[in-house]
Amino acid sequence: MKDKLIEIAMERKRSMILIMLGIIVFGVVARLSIPTESEPRVEIPYFVITVVHEGISPEDATRLLIRPIELELKALDNVKEITGTGAEHMAYISVEFDASMDIDVAMADVREAVDRAKPELPISAEEPVVAETASTDFPIVQINLVSEKASERLILETARGLRDQIETLPGIRSVVIQGHRDEVLEITVEPARLLANGVTVEQLVVALTRNNQLIPAGSLDAGKGSIALKIPSIVEEANDLIDLPLYTDGETVVTLGDVATVRRTFKDRTHYVRANGKQSVSLFPYRQVGANSIDTTRAVRAVIEGFRSNMPDDIELFITRDASAFDMQQVTELEGNIVTALFLVLAVVLPSIGLRSSVIVAASIPVSFLFALIFLWLFGHSFNFMVMFGMLMALGMLIDGAIIVTEDAERRMSVGASGERGYAEAARRMFAPVTASTATTLAAFLPLLFWPGVPGEYMRYLPLTVLAVLIGSLVYTLIFVPSLGATLSRHIGEREVTTRAISPWDRDIDQLTGFSRWYAKLISSAARHTFFTLVAILLVVYGIFSLYNIRDLGVIFFNENDPVYSQAFVRARGNLNIEEAHALVQEVEQEIVETDGVKEVSTFISSGFERGEGQRQTYRGGSAADVIGTIWVELHEANQRTRNGIEIGEEIRAKAAQVGGIIVDLKPFEGQLLAGKPIFIQFSARDRDKLAPIVEAVRAHLIEDVSGLRNLEDTLPLPGFEWQLDVDRAKAALFGVDVTTVGLAAQLITDGAKLGEYRPNDADEALDIRLRFSAASRSIDQLDELQIATNNGLVPISNFVTRKAVKRQDAIQRRDQRDIHVIQADVIPGVLADAKISEIQDWLDEQSFDRSVDIRFRGTAEDQAESIAFVTKAFSFALLLMFVLLVTQYNSIYQSFITIFAIVLSTAGVFLGLVITHSPFSAILSGVGIIALAGIVVNNSIVLIDTFNQGRKERPDFDLVRLVTLTGLQRLRPVVLTTVTTMIGLLPLASHQSIDFINRTWTTGGNLSSYWVPLAQAIAFGLSFATILTLVVTPALLILPVAAVETSMKWLARLRRVLPTRTTSRSEVFPD
Repeated sequence: MKDKLIEIAMERKRSMILIMLGIIVFGVVARLSIPTESEPRVEIPYFVITVVHEGISPEDATRLLIRPIELELKALDNVKEITGTGAEHMAYISVEFDASMDIDVAMADVREAVDRAKPELPISAEEPVVAETASTDFPIVQINLVSEKASERLILETARGLRDQIETLPGIRSVVIQGHRDEVLEITVEPARLLANGVTVEQLVVALTRNNQLIPAGSLDAGKGSIALKIPSIVEEANDLIDLPLYTDGETVVTLGDVATVRRTFKDRTHYVRANGKQSVSLFPYRQVGANSIDTTRAVRAVIEGFRSNMPDDIELFITRDASAFDMQQVTELEGNIVTALFLVLAVVLPSIGLRSSVIVAASIPVSFLFALIFLWLFGHSFNFMVMFGMLMALGMLIDGAIIVTEDAERRMSVGASGERGYAEAARRMFAPVTASTATTLAAFLPLLFWPGVPGEYMRYLPLTVLAVLIGSLVYTLIFVPSLGATLSRHIGEREVTTRAISPWDRDIDQLTGFSRWYAKLISSAARHTFFTLVAILLVVYGIFSLYNIRDLGVIFFNENDPVYSQAFVRARGNLNIEEAHALVQEVEQEIVETDGVKEVSTFISSGFERGEGQRQTYRGGSAADVIGTIWVELHEANQRTRNGIEIGEEIRAKAAQVGGIIVDLKPFEGQLLAGKPIFIQFSARDRDKLAPIVEAVRAHLIEDVSGLRNLEDTLPLPGFEWQLDVDRAKAALFGVDVTTVGLAAQLITDGAKLGEYRPNDADEALDIRLRFSAASRSIDQLDELQIATNNGLVPISNFVTRKAVKRQDAIQRRDQRDIHVIQADVIPGVLADAKISEIQDWLDEQSFDRSVDIRFRGTAEDQAESIAFVTKAFSFALLLMFVLLVTQYNSIYQSFITIFAIVLSTAGVFLGLVITHSPFSAILSGVGIIALAGIVVNNSIVLIDTFNQGRKERPDFDLVRLVTLTGLQRLRPVVLTTVTTMIGLLPLASHQSIDFINRTWTTGGNLSSYWVPLAQAIAFGLSFATILTLVVTPALLILPVAAVETSMKWLARLRRVLPTRTTSRSEVFPD
């Protein structure tokens, strides 16, 4: 097959070159068309079900709303986790499926499950809403409308007009408006006026409800046609209610206007949104799943610029939280690093080979890259920094095959072969080793495609890109290199061979000079003392692993970067109203705005369960109940400030600590992989009452006995109270009153009783009609004095209702049908979370807590453990797969073991690098680096062993020591060259440098280099260590079996010479 393939390539050279040019052209089109974004798309099937029930308590929401839906969701296939939160007036249930689940199928399953649960929900509950959301659902920008002169209604109408235009964009899923108050038609009554006019609350409710209904009167058959009958009965404006009759007294008609005030106004404020220190009404656009964030942001900005001309002059519009510029800067910087690496690789390769070979090898880079881009584009992937780093990693590997084939072809041409014959024979000769080396590299990266969960969805672009690039390079090496080489040999470097070079197997080792002579002596010495070489290298490897264990550098999930974005969570305890919360958060906001280096600040303030868009979401579990405000902080670009983000963050913490009565928890925003705090302890039980004592004991231990923690928070109920109205049902029944009547009375002194809706002509949405007491009459004491209509006339509600203060119950959180509480904490700089988790776990193991309470570490610790487990399995599977391929290539188990041993050396090199740099092991990046090295380092051994086997065929009479020495000398330059080209592109990032050739910038310790340091250092240290030892150890181990046999034969010969003497002596000592 290989002969036929190469024959076609050589006979159809022009066709092959045209195909190659077609790949280049199509690849350029793909690069211009493929969507560009910073982070990879992570599309996890994740859905949130919201059920609203006016006035329901957290306990009842959990029992009546959450549990019926949980039971139906539990029965679905591929469900990973179900969480729920019961809160005042509503319940949230979120369900996450396995990443492999199709999102559309999962959505259909969730909707069917909710439909099955509907009959079990209270009749008064609103329709459940099922929404699809990304695993990290954040708005792409925040659009702020600010004005000190314009009315609240005008600002809201302007925001809605802009929202309607943005929602028409194809990449937008929805636009949420926050910072405003919803409109309401409010009917305000005075208890005294009701008594004076003899009107009861029940009469008001009945009159309003019965006179705001759509009445289908039907049509009348008039004999010669049908005439429709119409009864106008729907409230269309506030004046429709003012003249509504309540009752008559003789000829006097008492109307609603006589006892109440009707006005169109706004609901009580529940939250504030602020931007750069100003109160605002803000829009939060969310992109559709799969939409490109950078392109969608550009489209939104275009709509905003067109909308500005139609805005009122008194309203200011500006944008915050726009990450697209930073994302694009990260993309272009990494592209610049790829170009820099390309020039570094070519600078190393070109002086080492001739002009013709340089052209052929250099052409492999764009062809392979563009081949990969075509693949990614056709399969709907984006061009993100994970793809670009995959290209950067593959840059040095992709030219290996081209170097090997061209070098062999040039050697053949140097001994008299023509260009066409030389390249054809080189392609045939190197077909097997090049294919085997590429296959083993692919085998190493292949298991990473099956990484489960969010880390797998995030990281899979890296192996996918490497696989696509290497497949493109293999096609280029085996098909295009022979055609291109034969063609160029006629035009570039064409010369008449007057002196034929000697065969590499006929080189005189004694005549070598310089480094080659030293290397030959080193190999010869190692080969002659092969047992000593094996023992020495095993001791070195054992020493490295032992040293790493002694140093105990710890484990991290992902590398920490210089933060550009942060979130400050402002926490305060007590029964705060919204204005008190607003005042406290505003003090912190002002301190942050005045901090040097801060570019933009966006703030959300709430005294209740309501959350800001794109903030940490309470209903997913784990958010502290005492958060009253969240401040999103964006710093200036690194070149526009004198301090890094960590230093600025510490200043913000110090300033915020001066504000009394609050706790400020500043958390760098770390993207999709690092959500939540590193210390995340979950407590779960069937019986909720058993949780609080254990959570309090663990919390006390963390505060008093565990050092290195900060920003500790929990989900225990806040200290505070709420009023509970206990109805004596028996007494109430004597008066002909039920609980519903009491509930209506309570609503009049709170948010008001909802009596219906109406839709005015100037509003896009229906407005609530609410009945409530006036502000002066809305007090808890008024409730005791309130009189309601009974069978015995008007009586005070206190006759059958007892009011008492009870401990406040915040939102109730559940996970997988068990009640949960959570403790979270950050670690101070310089402290590893992994070490603290081990310390806390050891303490927990010593406690005698109730065994029905499950305590486990979740969040990053759980993801880290899962990632390490997967990396271990993937590494084992990759080794097995590579071993099978190697046995197939060599037809030798022993030589396959020698090749696999190079992986052991590279892994030792990785841990040696961690010890040298004093760095912890990254479960994601260091783990991927070890697996990637497994596919890289075997290539050197494959080439060495293949050359050794070929030498044994061509020179069967050679001494093995001489043969392995010549093998090492023959492959020294290509092995060193391929190693250097693989490493040199990663060396800048491995040394915390970002060299952007396109934008002509050189950054030390920047965000980009910090991100990739663990992976780049793993490959750099592992590959260099393994290559140095492979060049010596592999040749020595190749003759180990022969040395073992020869040594055994020598010992047997000595034994035979000694045995007759020993026999005689024995007969003399023991005569017959």
